Amino acid sequence: MSSKSTEAQELIEHASQAMDQAYCPYSNFPVGAALLTDDGNIVTGCNVENASLPVGVCAERTAVAKAVSEGYKSFVSLAVIT
Repeated sequence: MSSKSTEAQELIEHASQAMDQAYCPYSNFPVGAALLTDDGNIVTGCNVENASLPVGVCAERTAVAKAVSEGYKSFVSLAVIT
């Protein structure tokens, strides 16, 4: 990614696409996140609700858990969109 503006826009676009995958039948409030790793990869996540409301997982936690499970441990920026 070249500039901060381009980087931010790309993260927002990825977060928007991730938001489409949200599972939110209780709140009807989809959220998407895109996490930029220090080596330039983008990892996305969405919110996943559960009937037991406090048990759901927010989009940014999903993205971080997914990134760590794929071997990434250093991050540059994060976009969250609702």
